[in-house]
Amino acid sequence: MSAGTVAVVATEEIGLPSWDLYELSIPCTVFGKPQPDLADPWYEMRLCGTRDGVGQPDAADTGAVGLTLRTPYGLDGLEGADTVIVPSVPDACVEEGRPLPPELIAALRRAYDSGARMVSLCTGAFALAEAGLLDGRRATAHWMHTAQLASRYPKVEVDDSVLYVDDGSVLTSAGLTAGLDLCLHLVRRDLGARVANQLARRMVVPAHRPGGQAQFIDESVPERDDEGLAPVLDWARAHLDRPLTVHDLARRAAMSPRTFYRRLQAATGTTPLQWLLAQRLGRARELLESTDLPVDKVGELSGLGTANNLRHHFLRHVGVTPGDYRRAFPRTCPTDPVRTP
Repeated sequence: MSAGTVAVVATEEIGLPSWDLYELSIPCTVFGKPQPDLADPWYEMRLCGTRDGVGQPDAADTGAVGLTLRTPYGLDGLEGADTVIVPSVPDACVEEGRPLPPELIAALRRAYDSGARMVSLCTGAFALAEAGLLDGRRATAHWMHTAQLASRYPKVEVDDSVLYVDDGSVLTSAGLTAGLDLCLHLVRRDLGARVANQLARRMVVPAHRPGGQAQFIDESVPERDDEGLAPVLDWARAHLDRPLTVHDLARRAAMSPRTFYRRLQAATGTTPLQWLLAQRLGRARELLESTDLPVDKVGELSGLGTANNLRHHFLRHVGVTPGDYRRAFPRTCPTDPVRTP
């Protein structure tokens, strides 16, 4: 049994703008390349197009250098898929209100009615909304297009402040790297934290950014690298169960607390205490996803303290309780035993 069939829909096949290739390539990279050492068999991926080109522009009409894409499947490839992903829609459908191909909208509705998990990246939300799949649901898209999405589809609860929204059977994301975050989130749901984390490591991206993280956070990309901090930060990650302080880390880095504070903030865009909290929350998520340890033990090993303190931080920063989070990520494969102090 495979990890599931993922149908990725290319809504623009003639004159495909180069900037839309990023969103299209994300699910193809995550789901289309077999990873037999992580899960065997891996996902079965189908790249699907509208085939007849209804509603598609000529390359000369795109206003930019476009590409012609030949897909192995037409819209019939959506039939029987476990997950359907719409990475984007043509700019003219967003900016000018040009209708999407009716065959596409009908195929999306049939897929949803058949039980497929429906996913959009960036402007792909316009296709799900046009199909009525976002009515009464919270959803997001790239912040540059959320106002248009909300205006055109008033039944959709548009949230322009988050990276992605998981509403169970329907998921939406903001643009660019947020689409990658959502695809890795799907792998976590399907195959567990260990597989998703190892896949993210191979792609050299963060293992997990929660969907509730703001689109506008500047700290998500370090302003500059600071190799001198790497050893002490690696050491801190390995000792999160200890009561670490800024003075502890500064002393280990052979710096004054003031210098350590300034260099960490310059490298990561966040303060030492905020950085520590983020690492502790990440460790707690990993333990909740990959072990059956009691919640109070998860709090202890992550350095967040008691079960009540862990619950407080989860509600504030993740948006759910530790128990609800664990239920959302059931273990699907055995993991290495967790060492306890």
